[in-house]
Amino acid sequence: MSRRAHTTAGPAAREDRARSLAALGDPTRLGVMELLSVQDLSPDALAAALEIPGNLLAHHLKVLEAAGLVRRTHSQHDRRRTYVQVVDGAMDALLPVPGPISAPRVVFVCTHNSARSVLAEALWREASNVPGASAGTNPADAINPRARRAARRLGLTVTDRAPQHMDDVVRPGDLLVSVCDAVNEELEPMPNPRVHWSIADPAAVGTDAAFDATVAQLQERVAHLAPRVATAVPPRSRRRPS
Repeated sequence: MSRRAHTTAGPAAREDRARSLAALGDPTRLGVMELLSVQDLSPDALAAALEIPGNLLAHHLKVLEAAGLVRRTHSQHDRRRTYVQVVDGAMDALLPVPGPISAPRVVFVCTHNSARSVLAEALWREASNVPGASAGTNPADAINPRARRAARRLGLTVTDRAPQHMDDVVRPGDLLVSVCDAVNEELEPMPNPRVHWSIADPAAVGTDAAFDATVAQLQERVAHLAPRVATAVPPRSRRRPS
């Protein structure tokens, strides 16, 4: 689905904006949109974060969906689970930009570290001065050749190293970005800050078009997150007070 950009030109566009603003005229719904500004969350996670019952959240999500502000996607890992995400471009110029996230690095994680995470890492290097890396929970033997070709079509450079396990990559303080539903749903709690992007695995389709579509989704997500991440000193490098 393409992003629906709001403009100030014409009655139809003004009506569109008015519907969006009316839907946001509630503290809880505004909170939903703020929580979804850089990540996708399940309804359960949203309800817990907002400290409201599930039936009340369902009402607010219905209003936001009717206004074209959010949509639901099914988890590729567990089809019974859904994620709520902001409709592309729906919030342009409607919400203030959230405060920065402080992290020494951003580490993109998927299951095999062979496609989505390495593509996100390559896009991140182009978009941010904050160091980036990628890893997997069950690394493959090699990076998917279609991922390399998709990167080359955009002039991106994918790392030459073999896929790596996240235990060998993640450091204290790193911001973890899961780009795989299975990782988000199965990864044990960690002290690192985390966000989740519900991105379908292009390898499941296995076409160049699927990989190009994944790169486009990741590029948009990276573009939204990059301005909000500020470099921080890794916790293990900080000096103790004298």
